[in-house]
Amino acid sequence: MDRAQKEKVVEELGQIFESSGVVVVAHYEGLTVAEMQDLRAKAREADASVRVAKNRLAKIALEGKPCASMAEYLSGMTVLTFSEDPVAAAKVAEDFAKGNDKFQILGGAMGENALDRAGVEAVSKMPSREELIASIVGCIGAPASNIAGAIGAPASNIAGILSTIEDKAEAA
Repeated sequence: MDRAQKEKVVEELGQIFESSGVVVVAHYEGLTVAEMQDLRAKAREADASVRVAKNRLAKIALEGKPCASMAEYLSGMTVLTFSEDPVAAAKVAEDFAKGNDKFQILGGAMGENALDRAGVEAVSKMPSREELIASIVGCIGAPASNIAGAIGAPASNIAGILSTIEDKAEAA
């Protein structure tokens, strides 16, 4: 890799570190190509990405970034899993690590906060952005349907009472 290519990689990694909601660092030594492709596919489904980069270039890209404290995890054969959603990449990494012993999560960063192994696990258990939006919409929608039911109920009650009165009047 020549100097221009290295500068381009450092710039790309800098963008990743700045724009990602969460970055997870893991060792992947011993994974087959098929297993890495499986990890990439799972990440793609969750709107996350996987990137293998040279540790030295990643450390250079981290300089001056809010998540610079995660540089301590960049040693050995490391892979970065990242996403804009602060939970998606952590969920993908945790799920993949459960099914594959060769994939060992070291830690990562969420904004300015460095995450250790337990921190990544805790983040992965949080609801994702889509799950939060769905629950908020459900909370907003429920009162609206209750209001519509309450508004419609008196009219149907009045109609029921009037029909009962009418039936009694016809019977008498």
